[in-house]
Amino acid sequence: MDLQLADKVVVVTGASKGIGLAIAEAFCREGAHVVAGSRSSTPELAALHAKHGLTAVPVDLSTPDGPDALVQVAVDQYNRVDVLVNNLGTATSRASFLDIDDAEWQRIFNMTLFSAVRTSRAALPHLLDAGKGSLVNISSINARLPFPAVVDYSAAKAGLTSLTKSLSEEFAPRGIRVNAIAPGPVRTPFWTAPGGFADATAAQAGTTAQEAMDVVVPQSMGISSGRVTEAHEVADLTVFLASPVAGNITGAEFTIDGGQVKTV
Repeated sequence: MDLQLADKVVVVTGASKGIGLAIAEAFCREGAHVVAGSRSSTPELAALHAKHGLTAVPVDLSTPDGPDALVQVAVDQYNRVDVLVNNLGTATSRASFLDIDDAEWQRIFNMTLFSAVRTSRAALPHLLDAGKGSLVNISSINARLPFPAVVDYSAAKAGLTSLTKSLSEEFAPRGIRVNAIAPGPVRTPFWTAPGGFADATAAQAGTTAQEAMDVVVPQSMGISSGRVTEAHEVADLTVFLASPVAGNITGAEFTIDGGQVKTV
C-alpha cells in the first residue's frame, strides 16, 4: 500500500532509541523528510542520515525552548511541517506514590506531557498554513490502567490522551487530524536496558531479563497474544495514522497491547 508519505516533512520527538527510533526509520522508508529530535544523536540516527537524509537535532525537549527549536529546524530546512509525532516520554519505577516529590512530578510531566504541548504549539501554525496535516501522540495503556509504580508517568500519559481529544476537536474543521496510540509493554531499551523494567521483573521472579520479557511479563500482565509488542509494530501503526490513507481518522486512540486491556 502506498501511504502517500513521500516528501512529507515529519518531526519526531524522542527519536534516538526505542519506539521513536523505529518511527523515524519507518517514515524514512516511506520517503519522508524526517527531522528527529533527541537529547543527543546516536549511531542509529547517523545511519538513517547517511541512508535516508534524516536530520538529527540534538535538543532538550523538556525545556520551554527546546520544542520551538526543533520545529524551527524543520521549517528552515523544508519550509513546512506536515506531520508531528510526539513520542518523548520517561518513567521511573518506584515503591510508592509517597516516594515522589514535586521535582520528580515536574520532571516526568516536562518530558512526557509538556514536551508534547509545546511541540504541538510550535508545529500547529505551520500545519494550519498548509490547511492539512497530522499529529500522532504516543500515549500508553497506563493512561487508563492503574499501575502505582509509575503513577506520575500514568498521570502524564492520561493528560496526553486528553490533549489528543481536545486538539482533534478544535483543529479537525481546519484539516488537521490528531490521534493517539496507546502501547502496552514494548521491547525497547525502556524495558531491556541494564537496570530497566525487565531487570526489575527478573529479580522479582528469580529469572533472567530475557525470560522476563518473553514469558513473565506476558503471563503476569495478562497479554492475550502471549508476547510483548515490538517497536516496529507501533511504528507501522504510526505511519498509517499519519498518512493521507487514514484521511478521516481523527480524535481516536488505538491500543496496541496484545489484548492486555480487557475492557472497552
